[in-house]
Amino acid sequence: MSHGNMNLTLKIWRQNSGKEPGQLVTYPVKDISPDMSFLEMFDVLNEQLVSKNENPIVFDHDCREGICGMCSMVINGRAHGPKTGITTCQLHMRSFKDGDTIVVEPWRAQAFPVIKDLTVDRSAFERIQAKGGFISVNTGTAQDANCLPIPKDDADASFNAAACIGCGACVATCKNASAMLFVSAKVSQFALLPQGRVEATARVKNMVAQMDAEGFGSCTNTGACEVECPKGISLENIARMNREYLFANCKD
Repeated sequence: MSHGNMNLTLKIWRQNSGKEPGQLVTYPVKDISPDMSFLEMFDVLNEQLVSKNENPIVFDHDCREGICGMCSMVINGRAHGPKTGITTCQLHMRSFKDGDTIVVEPWRAQAFPVIKDLTVDRSAFERIQAKGGFISVNTGTAQDANCLPIPKDDADASFNAAACIGCGACVATCKNASAMLFVSAKVSQFALLPQGRVEATARVKNMVAQMDAEGFGSCTNTGACEVECPKGISLENIARMNREYLFANCKD
């Protein structure tokens, strides 16, 4: 083993499909550089499995830059792993020690059914977004920026809510598998801006209805979602969405 490199034991969830039972399977990995990302370590393991004519581990990934949120794994019981404010692809092996055992599982939620191994179907988020995560505007020449004066606090809060990458860590972390942090972020990013007020009533009612239809659980304000969110989306968005929802129903 090279100086500073690690030998690790991985216990990884293997499941051929959502219709079949799954189980944790143990894999030893050797000579892992602490400078590798967690996904690069998985690439090394998969190369070893393929060389032995074994099925590689299926996991989601795309940008590997912490932007897309597809690298959804529960690592030692925490969504995206032991660090805060990062996605799995930004997690490096120096966060672990030589000889560690690392348990890796998929997101666990009824609304996120397992496709295979560590990959789950998160299209429920897309259906929620399609119900109201947009504004209707006339296309053409852009308005002058000063035509719609927006208080800086509102603009900042909207940008912060829009930082949500829809990874689903909030759902995987919540004891109720609630999607309230995600949905509230998508509601808030428009509710705070004048462009989003035109459809505000229909937006919040439709998105909440779709969230419930998808089978996500209720929010009980535990706050674990905010702690594990890689983008630090605030619980204040949930309070804002509740106010929007109450107002929308009072208008009926």
